[in-house]
Amino acid sequence: MNAQDTLEKTPLNDFAWWFWFVVPLYPFSKRRTIRKEVVKDTVWTFDQIQGIFYIVVPIRMTVVKLEQGLLIYAPVAPTPECIRLVNELVAEYGDVKYIILPTISGIEHKVFVGPFARRFPNAQVFVAPNQWSFPLNLPLSWLGFPSKRTHVLPQDSSQAPFADECDYAILGAIELGPGRFAEVAFFHKRSHTLLVTDSVVSVPEDPPAIVQLDSYPLLFHAKDSAVEANADTPANRRKGWQRTALFALYFRPSVLDVASWSEVLGNAFKAPDRSPKSYFGLFPFKWTKDWQRSFDALRGNGRLFVAPILQTLILNRAPRETIDWANKVASWDFEWIIPCHFDAPIKAQPHQLRQAFAFLEEQHDAYPLPKEDFKLLEQIDAGLSKLGIVPPPQGRS
Repeated sequence: MNAQDTLEKTPLNDFAWWFWFVVPLYPFSKRRTIRKEVVKDTVWTFDQIQGIFYIVVPIRMTVVKLEQGLLIYAPVAPTPECIRLVNELVAEYGDVKYIILPTISGIEHKVFVGPFARRFPNAQVFVAPNQWSFPLNLPLSWLGFPSKRTHVLPQDSSQAPFADECDYAILGAIELGPGRFAEVAFFHKRSHTLLVTDSVVSVPEDPPAIVQLDSYPLLFHAKDSAVEANADTPANRRKGWQRTALFALYFRPSVLDVASWSEVLGNAFKAPDRSPKSYFGLFPFKWTKDWQRSFDALRGNGRLFVAPILQTLILNRAPRETIDWANKVASWDFEWIIPCHFDAPIKAQPHQLRQAFAFLEEQHDAYPLPKEDFKLLEQIDAGLSKLGIVPPPQGRS
């Protein structure tokens, strides 16, 4: 029985995420989960989806078997289905011992930690240093974290209780004006597996399995106009996924135009579907005929890269610190990388990860990705810097 068959036989309540309104992202109160064994009897991924305006990408939790139980990296929504899938591992491999929050700014990760921890009351929670919240900087216990068993990860990874089996490296906290950015990369020594949150990604050519469980967002973005009704075919799913990846990573790539309001409203009245689900037929996107060249350049045959948003708005605020962190991570002998988004697992060597951060170095071309696709991000960057909301970028190292 495949994942699709299993999910179709699962009661809808099993997908329920009751606190969706805290971070109201699609698919809101119903979140499906796919578990995949990555390293036999040792590493598993748990994929769900999230997005906005049908820009839907995977969000991923990783479970690692330690000698004395399980370590959870970056929890996802603890739906009944998700917890049942975790408990199947608990029954075979031991209790959940550690829950890791590896970021300080990713509310889409932070929001799940408290509810997830409550389902495993004997687990110790470890969080990246320098946690903060907006608009009020509240204590973690006020955000639902269990106060008596939540700890800050030691700066010295040898002081962590799982140091014999895992190493980690902390990037941050990078100052961003109203907030900060940080990420903790984890290395499981025995399986040679590296876990990261947002720092590097790889984009698959076809939509991941978890995204294909709900084809509507893919078909929505496969359209070339509001009056088009797309058949649910592998080609249209692939087309919608590739455009989704461009949206998610660039916001507005150079191959995307926005129609005038008169054109948008006129086409809305001709749309075959004018339901609220389809935004009443409103569809402002106009892709150029050669849009796929932008995706092909982004994907680069599945190479590792740093997301354009991080390149332009975050990591260039601390190039030296980021390179030092990348050097430490690249010193580990990993064979697999599991990010929290897009593709996973990624077969990769340390030098490939290090190369992904070369854009921060003085002697390197700053645009391994097409320069024209960074236009909107650079405008956002310039505007935020001019208004003093964020500090200006630093020179490359």
